[in-house]
Amino acid sequence: MIQSSRKWQEMFPFALLGYRTTVRTLVGATPYLLIYGTEAIIPAKDEIPSLRFIVEAEIEDSIWVKTHLEQLTLIDEKRMAAVYYVQLYQQRMDHAYNKKMRPRNFYVKQLILRRILPHHQEAKGMFAPNWKRPYIIRKLLPKGALYLGDIEGNDPKTALNADAVKKYYVWSFCSNNII
Repeated sequence: MIQSSRKWQEMFPFALLGYRTTVRTLVGATPYLLIYGTEAIIPAKDEIPSLRFIVEAEIEDSIWVKTHLEQLTLIDEKRMAAVYYVQLYQQRMDHAYNKKMRPRNFYVKQLILRRILPHHQEAKGMFAPNWKRPYIIRKLLPKGALYLGDIEGNDPKTALNADAVKKYYVWSFCSNNII
């Protein structure tokens, strides 16, 4: 191994070969296999012969063409298998993410509180409130976007992400009884 960090370019081809010949979990294959259709074997001339090697070995053109066509069909099969592995991986990631999520259902005219983010003017230090007054949901958009309005009837023009709001629960006190 090279001790100096200034000579990294000498080790780069070896690192690149290691990266290209390592099996990726996402696709279930190596990048080398997906591109060339065969696993990397040293020396490479035994697996993918050069034109000079073919002439010296006196391989017939028909046999050479037939073997390469077979390899090309195998490449397509391996790429389809990689696509299948990607889809399985994405399904596993979706499942892992969605099992931790709990659905938040909102409806029009529901009272909610809006989060005060650090870049807002209302955020004034450590002891400032984290949530801003109750708002009314005026319109629901797909994918969790909301249009809010004040209780006074002022409607802002911008949509807000549902992650920045929470439900507002009204507590009424009437002669020491909670209604």
